[in-house]
Amino acid sequence: MQVPVDWNNPKGEKVGIAIGRVKATEPQHRIGVLFIAPGGPGQSGIDIITLGRNKLSTGELSKRFDIVTWDQRGVGRSNEVKCSAELLAQWPANYPSSEQEYRDLLAYNAKLGADCRKHTGPVFDHVDTLSAVRDLEAIRAALGEEKISLHGTSYGTQVGQQYAELFPRRLRAMALDSNMDHSITSAGRYLTTATADLEATFNAFADWCARTANCPLHGRDVRAYWDGLHAKAEAGTLIDPAGGKAISAGALRNELFLAMYFPSNNWYRIATRLRSFSEGSGTATSPVTRTAVTDGLASNSNQAIWCGDWKWRVNGYRDLRAYREQAAAIAPHTKLIGYWTDVTQCLGWPGKVNNPQHRLSIHNAPTILILKSAADVGTPSAWNFAAARQIRNSVLLSYDGVGHGQYWQSACMQAHTDRYLIDLVTPAPGTHCAAVYPTEPPASALATASDAPTPDTAPRLVHAAG
Repeated sequence: MQVPVDWNNPKGEKVGIAIGRVKATEPQHRIGVLFIAPGGPGQSGIDIITLGRNKLSTGELSKRFDIVTWDQRGVGRSNEVKCSAELLAQWPANYPSSEQEYRDLLAYNAKLGADCRKHTGPVFDHVDTLSAVRDLEAIRAALGEEKISLHGTSYGTQVGQQYAELFPRRLRAMALDSNMDHSITSAGRYLTTATADLEATFNAFADWCARTANCPLHGRDVRAYWDGLHAKAEAGTLIDPAGGKAISAGALRNELFLAMYFPSNNWYRIATRLRSFSEGSGTATSPVTRTAVTDGLASNSNQAIWCGDWKWRVNGYRDLRAYREQAAAIAPHTKLIGYWTDVTQCLGWPGKVNNPQHRLSIHNAPTILILKSAADVGTPSAWNFAAARQIRNSVLLSYDGVGHGQYWQSACMQAHTDRYLIDLVTPAPGTHCAAVYPTEPPASALATASDAPTPDTAPRLVHAAG
């Protein structure tokens, strides 16, 4: 459907929004429409939900709801943000280590943003979440639904939160899983809270390996072993057995970081990978994000959307160095989360910040279910508690394990969520679901769950690899 590029100028230029729908498989029991807000930002809802399918579009919910999703403006089929692939490949992969590198980063972001604007067109300056929320409301109206239900995971929770702010009376139910906290204005706090949950998740991994006899690192002091590998990587002497070349500390941390998203699929794999460094042979199994290149252009949806929502006050290289030191002080093993790029990619970016950070103000919405875990590398526990405090009419459902996307971590979390979305019955306040950790390796060392949420997509992961 066609919507205004600029919602403040509804009669102006239009942009096409691609929508996907899976109709209820039991239409005689149909409740209505369940919107699935895609993550990232930058994920295609159509690819993941409508074409890829997962528990949300094939399980109990699919019987009672038309499952509807979309490619957010600036993503996939909806006027994707495109930039020069050659310029994107020049992204400075390392955390700035000097004033000159800091200034080079700002200059690069400014140059890249101008290039993206040229190749993307007018929508480049209007791909923020607030605009996407208004698109969602237009889709609801076009479908003729008086009210909708919505499920959002990760970045999708920000879409849900802001929809509840603007259109609370259009909501029947909303489940927000692994929540963003868009009220954070301090880059230092953003990085320290995120790094704290990476450290906590790593500690959970180390403890799991200590008590799990078939963990590939069982019998070792996993923390000490990791510290040794990381120290060698920092010194430039850790040789990657998969390629025979030195691996950087940032790349090593990024492999660990990605593996912490979904323990059931990844913990055996990352334990095998880490063991391979002492054995001298192995296969690199870290997920690699590849962006298709067409006519010399590649997607850069994440950066454009993210930087339309977040404005960071960073006063030079000294601030960035201080943030890194603060993170390392609270995370002696993992040092700094790969999402430092969430801050650095917006410094010097020329796109408009149409949707800057703010505290949520939600009134007249139905009860909102918030799902959180004990530690989450994608959306830290502190962010989820903050979102719950800002959404007064909310119920918190806690998963006592670690990971990102709690609906996929536990049958208990899934059952409570399904019951709420179908019957509008919320779990009792203070409800917890027990942690579920793997006891057997997946069928393949590279296995990924078809019904699990994928980590946020390029360029966020590409940038975090440095």
